[in-house]
Amino acid sequence: MSEAIYNASNDEEQGSINAEFIKTLVTALKTPSSFNFTFDSLQRISIMKSPDNTFRIFSWYLPRQDGTYRFFGSVQMSTKDGKLKMFPLIDGTDAIKDTDQITDNKTWYGARYYQIIPMLMNGRQPYYILLGWKGKNARSSKKVIEILSFDKAGQPVFGKAVIDGLKGEKTKNRIVFEYNKLNTMTLNLDKSTGMIVFDHLAPLSSEMEGNFEFYASDLSFDAYKLIGGRLKLVENVEMKNEPNANDEYFADPKDKQIKPPKKL
Repeated sequence: MSEAIYNASNDEEQGSINAEFIKTLVTALKTPSSFNFTFDSLQRISIMKSPDNTFRIFSWYLPRQDGTYRFFGSVQMSTKDGKLKMFPLIDGTDAIKDTDQITDNKTWYGARYYQIIPMLMNGRQPYYILLGWKGKNARSSKKVIEILSFDKAGQPVFGKAVIDGLKGEKTKNRIVFEYNKLNTMTLNLDKSTGMIVFDHLAPLSSEMEGNFEFYASDLSFDAYKLIGGRLKLVENVEMKNEPNANDEYFADPKDKQIKPPKKL
């Protein structure tokens, strides 16, 4: 059924199949101890389990014929008795005027998540960093750094004021990147440095400043360092590849004195 969603001939057929898929998925999740079932045959659906095993997130999208996207998802909690405890995620993107606002699961800033990073703090409720893809339209795409926490009642909360920019800039609840759809953007946790590293996006020319469908990577990197329970912006991060057996065959074209090694 998940494959049929993406092979539908029109939006109406797609929506109908998706609605039936959701009903079937919820029925499956009602099976006792379903939290431990991987659903690994659902290749189109992102299923991310938190490293501390307290919850997992299902997330997926519908590509519409006009080039836009609609997102769907659910947060399933781990329970001691194996019974289903779930929070459906309702895509409220169209109604969100400020992308920095804190939302709940019923006004979710939809995305398809591909990484969960726990932020554990001594004596305080942990929160989780979610990295996700959020296609926008036929001209530009988005990626997002989302913050998920749970309130005292156990309800999911999206957005948290823990993202620090440069000195003098306002602390953010989430970060949204937008760039030209024909380009790609790196946004991943680099475990060796403890930083979320991402491409620095810039307009293709100064005349396109602020018009994000003309933004792309300028081949430099910035990062958010995870420190003290916060995300702190670090600019111009130097990324180094892991040592490789073929490194000796690389000759810097700027150095005319270096000659490639002779073949044996």
